Amino acid sequence: MVARLTVPLCTSMEIHIMNIATKTLAALALSAMATGAMAADMKADMKGDMGKKAAQEKCFGVSLAGKNDCAAGPGTTCAGTSKTDFQANAWRYVAAGTCTTMTTPNGMGMLKAM
Repeated sequence: MVARLTVPLCTSMEIHIMNIATKTLAALALSAMATGAMAADMKADMKGDMGKKAAQEKCFGVSLAGKNDCAAGPGTTCAGTSKTDFQANAWRYVAAGTCTTMTTPNGMGMLKAM
């Protein structure tokens, strides 16, 4: 005589709950993959931006005393050697296109030394 094992059948409610659980797990897995992809993309963007400098131009007459980037005229050597605020022959790097819009007590920023 052969013994028969009977497997109880699932009720429709149990099947419904398993379907919900399966869909929830699938949604969580998909969400995790999307989040990982977005994070990798953002990291790549950040690395790309870090390697690039924004376009800059030399702007004369806008730096404060001792805060110039270079070329402060006779008697100075280079960066940080300007003697007065807004010295006309000392320059500082600024975002390209913004120099001549900068207002100082001595007038506007200049693209050439005075």
